[in-house]
Amino acid sequence: MRTGSEPATARSALRMRLWLSLWGLAWTIFGTAAFTLAGRPGWAAACGVLWLVITVDLTMIVRHIRQGPHYQPGRDIPPYRPPEHRHP
Repeated sequence: MRTGSEPATARSALRMRLWLSLWGLAWTIFGTAAFTLAGRPGWAAACGVLWLVITVDLTMIVRHIRQGPHYQPGRDIPPYRPPEHRHP
């Protein structure tokens, strides 16, 4: 059921984002090393920039997970209730 308040009450799948970021981090580290050894500095730099972006995202994900259920509700926390406001 759509209530119109989804942007304000949406939940983020932080654990899934954590694992996807770790997967991306592994690939960018591998890509940076492989392109550096292959003598492709442009591609190595691109992978290095992506490595930096993923590291910043991973830091924010871990920060939000540590902030508790406000950002990462567990199975024991019910979904947010829709607003009770009714427009005439």
